[in-house]
Amino acid sequence: MPGPARILVVEDEARIAEVVQSYLEGQGHTVDRAATGEEALAAAASRRPDLVVLDLGLPGMSGEEVCRRLRAESDVPIIMLTAKDAEEDLVNGLQLGADDYMTKPFSPRELTARVRALLRRARPDEVPQADVLERAGGRLVVDSARRRVTLDGELVELTESEFRLLQALARFPGRVYTRSELVERLQGMEFEPYERTIDAHIKNLRHKLGDDARAPRLVLTVYGRGYAFAEDQR
Repeated sequence: MPGPARILVVEDEARIAEVVQSYLEGQGHTVDRAATGEEALAAAASRRPDLVVLDLGLPGMSGEEVCRRLRAESDVPIIMLTAKDAEEDLVNGLQLGADDYMTKPFSPRELTARVRALLRRARPDEVPQADVLERAGGRLVVDSARRRVTLDGELVELTESEFRLLQALARFPGRVYTRSELVERLQGMEFEPYERTIDAHIKNLRHKLGDDARAPRLVLTVYGRGYAFAEDQR
Protein backbone atom coordinates (compact mmCIF):
# COMPACT_ATOMS: atom_id res chain seq x y z
CA MET A 1 0.00 0.00 0.00
CA PRO A 2 1.28 3.51 -0.80
CA GLY A 3 2.11 5.73 2.16
CA PRO A 4 0.67 9.15 2.99
CA ALA A 5 0.91 11.68 0.18
CA ARG A 6 0.41 15.39 -0.42
CA ILE A 7 -2.69 15.86 -2.57
CA LEU A 8 -3.91 19.04 -4.23
CA VAL A 9 -7.71 19.27 -4.55
CA VAL A 10 -8.78 21.86 -7.12
CA GLU A 11 -12.53 22.43 -6.71
CA ASP A 12 -14.52 25.67 -6.56
CA GLU A 13 -17.56 24.11 -4.86
CA ALA A 14 -16.62 24.34 -1.18
CA ARG A 15 -18.96 21.54 -0.06
CA ILE A 16 -17.47 19.04 -2.51
CA ALA A 17 -13.92 20.15 -1.70
CA GLU A 18 -14.56 19.71 2.02
CA VAL A 19 -15.95 16.20 1.58
CA VAL A 20 -13.02 15.14 -0.61
CA GLN A 21 -10.54 16.66 1.82
CA SER A 22 -12.16 14.88 4.76
CA TYR A 23 -12.03 11.47 3.07
CA LEU A 24 -8.43 11.91 1.89
CA GLU A 25 -7.22 13.14 5.27
CA GLY A 26 -8.99 10.16 6.78
CA GLN A 27 -6.58 8.03 4.74
CA GLY A 28 -3.61 9.89 6.25
CA HIS A 29 -2.92 12.22 3.32
CA THR A 30 -2.04 15.91 3.54
CA VAL A 31 -4.51 17.95 1.48
CA ASP A 32 -4.05 21.39 -0.06
CA ARG A 33 -7.02 23.11 -1.68
CA ALA A 34 -7.43 25.58 -4.51
CA ALA A 35 -10.64 27.10 -5.90
CA THR A 36 -9.33 28.57 -9.16
CA GLY A 37 -6.92 27.57 -11.89
CA GLU A 38 -4.48 30.28 -10.93
CA GLU A 39 -4.47 29.14 -7.29
CA ALA A 40 -3.99 25.55 -8.44
CA LEU A 41 -0.91 26.32 -10.53
CA ALA A 42 0.63 28.39 -7.73
CA ALA A 43 -0.03 25.63 -5.18
CA ALA A 44 1.38 22.96 -7.49
CA ALA A 45 4.56 24.98 -7.99
CA SER A 46 5.10 25.65 -4.29
CA ARG A 47 3.73 22.49 -2.68
CA ARG A 48 4.83 19.85 -5.23
CA PRO A 49 1.85 17.52 -4.70
CA ASP A 50 2.08 13.78 -5.27
CA LEU A 51 -1.34 13.80 -6.94
CA VAL A 52 -3.92 16.34 -8.15
CA VAL A 53 -7.71 16.01 -8.04
CA LEU A 54 -8.87 18.55 -10.63
CA ASP A 55 -12.38 19.82 -11.36
CA LEU A 56 -12.90 20.85 -14.99
CA GLY A 57 -15.65 23.41 -14.31
CA LEU A 58 -13.54 26.09 -12.66
CA PRO A 59 -14.25 29.83 -12.82
CA GLY A 60 -11.86 31.74 -15.05
CA MET A 61 -9.07 29.44 -16.22
CA SER A 62 -10.60 26.12 -17.20
CA GLY A 63 -9.65 22.80 -15.68
CA GLU A 64 -8.51 21.66 -19.12
CA GLU A 65 -6.02 24.52 -19.28
CA VAL A 66 -4.81 23.79 -15.75
CA CYS A 67 -4.25 20.15 -16.73
CA ARG A 68 -2.37 21.18 -19.86
CA ARG A 69 -0.05 23.47 -17.88
CA LEU A 70 0.51 20.95 -15.10
CA ARG A 71 1.37 18.23 -17.58
CA ALA A 72 3.83 20.54 -19.36
CA GLU A 73 5.73 20.89 -16.09
CA SER A 74 5.53 17.42 -14.52
CA ASP A 75 4.10 13.90 -14.69
CA VAL A 76 2.11 14.29 -11.44
CA PRO A 77 -0.91 11.94 -11.49
CA ILE A 78 -4.15 13.81 -12.24
CA ILE A 79 -7.74 12.71 -11.60
CA MET A 80 -10.29 14.89 -13.40
CA LEU A 81 -13.73 15.61 -11.93
CA THR A 82 -16.48 16.76 -14.26
CA ALA A 83 -20.23 17.04 -14.69
CA LYS A 84 -19.83 16.01 -18.34
CA ASP A 85 -20.33 12.41 -19.36
CA ALA A 86 -19.85 12.45 -23.14
CA GLU A 87 -17.24 10.07 -24.56
CA GLU A 88 -15.53 12.93 -26.40
CA ASP A 89 -15.06 14.83 -23.12
CA LEU A 90 -13.55 11.71 -21.58
CA VAL A 91 -11.15 11.23 -24.49
CA ASN A 92 -10.16 14.89 -24.56
CA GLY A 93 -9.49 14.93 -20.82
CA LEU A 94 -7.20 11.93 -21.04
CA GLN A 95 -5.53 13.32 -24.15
CA LEU A 96 -4.55 16.41 -22.15
CA GLY A 97 -2.64 14.10 -19.83
CA ALA A 98 -5.09 13.18 -17.09
CA ASP A 99 -4.67 9.68 -15.67
CA ASP A 100 -8.26 9.13 -14.61
CA TYR A 101 -11.68 10.71 -14.93
CA MET A 102 -14.72 10.73 -12.63
CA THR A 103 -18.18 12.09 -13.41
CA LYS A 104 -20.17 14.01 -10.81
CA PRO A 105 -21.90 12.97 -8.65
CA PHE A 106 -19.27 10.49 -7.50
CA SER A 107 -18.61 8.33 -4.47
CA PRO A 108 -15.90 9.81 -2.19
CA ARG A 109 -14.96 6.25 -1.22
CA GLU A 110 -14.39 5.34 -4.86
CA LEU A 111 -12.35 8.51 -5.34
CA THR A 112 -10.07 7.61 -2.44
CA ALA A 113 -9.69 4.10 -3.89
CA ARG A 114 -8.65 5.54 -7.24
CA VAL A 115 -6.24 7.91 -5.51
CA ARG A 116 -4.71 4.92 -3.73
CA ALA A 117 -4.37 3.03 -7.02
CA LEU A 118 -2.73 5.95 -8.82
CA LEU A 119 -0.29 6.55 -5.98
CA ARG A 120 0.66 2.87 -6.03
CA ARG A 121 1.42 3.15 -9.74
CA ALA A 122 3.33 6.43 -9.38
CA ARG A 123 5.44 5.14 -6.48
CA PRO A 124 6.08 1.46 -7.23
CA ASP A 125 7.84 -0.69 -4.66
CA GLU A 126 10.02 -2.41 -7.20
CA VAL A 127 12.48 -1.19 -9.82
CA PRO A 128 11.12 -1.44 -13.40
CA GLN A 129 12.45 -4.33 -15.41
CA ALA A 130 15.37 -3.39 -17.64
CA ASP A 131 13.95 -5.04 -20.73
CA VAL A 132 13.49 -3.59 -24.18
CA LEU A 133 10.58 -4.91 -26.19
CA GLU A 134 10.74 -4.69 -29.96
CA ARG A 135 7.74 -5.43 -32.12
CA ALA A 136 6.40 -4.78 -35.63
CA GLY A 137 9.70 -5.35 -37.39
CA GLY A 138 11.67 -3.43 -34.81
CA ARG A 139 9.83 -0.17 -35.45
CA LEU A 140 8.40 0.19 -31.95
CA VAL A 141 10.60 -0.04 -28.86
CA VAL A 142 9.13 -0.04 -25.34
CA ASP A 143 11.94 0.49 -22.83
CA SER A 144 10.63 -0.48 -19.39
CA ALA A 145 13.80 0.51 -17.52
CA ARG A 146 13.83 4.08 -18.81
CA ARG A 147 10.04 4.25 -19.23
CA ARG A 148 10.25 5.55 -22.76
CA VAL A 149 8.83 4.55 -26.13
CA THR A 150 10.30 5.20 -29.55
CA LEU A 151 8.73 4.71 -32.97
CA ASP A 152 11.15 4.59 -35.92
CA GLY A 153 13.75 6.13 -33.60
CA GLU A 154 11.49 9.05 -32.61
CA LEU A 155 10.42 9.53 -28.99
CA VAL A 156 6.68 9.04 -28.39
CA GLU A 157 5.36 11.14 -25.50
CA LEU A 158 2.94 9.01 -23.46
CA THR A 159 1.18 9.58 -20.18
CA GLU A 160 1.94 7.12 -17.39
CA SER A 161 -1.35 5.32 -18.00
CA GLU A 162 -0.72 5.06 -21.75
CA PHE A 163 2.78 3.73 -21.14
CA ARG A 164 1.60 1.06 -18.72
CA LEU A 165 -1.17 0.04 -21.08
CA LEU A 166 1.22 -0.30 -24.02
CA GLN A 167 3.76 -2.11 -21.84
CA ALA A 168 1.16 -4.69 -20.77
CA LEU A 169 -0.06 -5.30 -24.31
CA ALA A 170 3.36 -5.38 -25.99
CA ARG A 171 4.92 -7.78 -23.52
CA PHE A 172 2.75 -10.64 -24.79
CA PRO A 173 1.91 -9.94 -28.44
CA GLY A 174 -1.10 -11.83 -29.69
CA ARG A 175 -2.55 -12.31 -26.22
CA VAL A 176 -6.05 -10.88 -25.87
CA TYR A 177 -6.72 -8.79 -22.76
CA THR A 178 -10.25 -8.01 -21.67
CA ARG A 179 -10.97 -4.48 -20.53
CA SER A 180 -11.28 -5.65 -16.94
CA GLU A 181 -7.84 -7.31 -17.14
CA LEU A 182 -6.33 -4.08 -18.43
CA VAL A 183 -8.08 -2.15 -15.67
CA GLU A 184 -6.50 -4.51 -13.16
CA ARG A 185 -3.04 -3.95 -14.66
CA LEU A 186 -3.41 -0.18 -14.73
CA GLN A 187 -5.25 0.41 -11.48
CA GLY A 188 -4.73 -2.67 -9.38
CA MET A 189 -8.45 -3.01 -8.76
CA GLU A 190 -11.67 -3.31 -10.70
CA PHE A 191 -14.36 -0.67 -11.11
CA GLU A 192 -16.99 -0.81 -13.85
CA PRO A 193 -16.52 2.87 -14.90
CA TYR A 194 -12.83 2.24 -15.60
CA GLU A 195 -13.70 0.23 -18.71
CA ARG A 196 -14.67 3.41 -20.59
CA THR A 197 -11.35 4.89 -19.50
CA ILE A 198 -9.51 1.95 -21.11
CA ASP A 199 -11.25 2.61 -24.44
CA ALA A 200 -10.26 6.28 -24.27
CA HIS A 201 -6.64 5.43 -23.46
CA ILE A 202 -6.55 2.99 -26.40
CA LYS A 203 -7.88 5.70 -28.72
CA ASN A 204 -5.24 8.19 -27.56
CA LEU A 205 -2.49 5.57 -27.67
CA ARG A 206 -3.31 4.66 -31.25
CA HIS A 207 -3.29 8.32 -32.22
CA LYS A 208 0.17 8.86 -30.74
CA LEU A 209 1.50 5.71 -32.43
CA GLY A 210 0.05 6.72 -35.79
CA ASP A 211 -2.14 3.62 -35.73
CA ASP A 212 -5.28 3.92 -37.86
CA ALA A 213 -8.24 3.08 -35.61
CA ARG A 214 -10.16 1.70 -38.61
CA ALA A 215 -7.33 -0.66 -39.58
CA PRO A 216 -4.80 -0.77 -36.71
CA ARG A 217 -1.46 -2.51 -37.19
CA LEU A 218 -0.20 -2.38 -33.61
CA VAL A 219 -2.99 -2.19 -31.03
CA LEU A 220 -5.73 -4.50 -32.26
CA THR A 221 -9.38 -4.69 -31.26
CA VAL A 222 -10.65 -8.23 -30.80
CA TYR A 223 -14.38 -7.73 -31.04
CA GLY A 224 -16.39 -9.10 -28.17
CA ARG A 225 -13.24 -9.82 -26.18
CA GLY A 226 -10.89 -6.86 -25.76
CA TYR A 227 -7.51 -5.73 -27.10
CA ALA A 228 -4.25 -7.34 -28.21
CA PHE A 229 -0.88 -6.18 -29.45
CA ALA A 230 -0.03 -7.34 -32.96
CA GLU A 231 2.42 -10.21 -33.25
CA ASP A 232 5.81 -9.46 -34.83
CA GLN A 233 5.22 -8.43 -38.44
CA ARG A 234 8.70 -9.20 -39.78
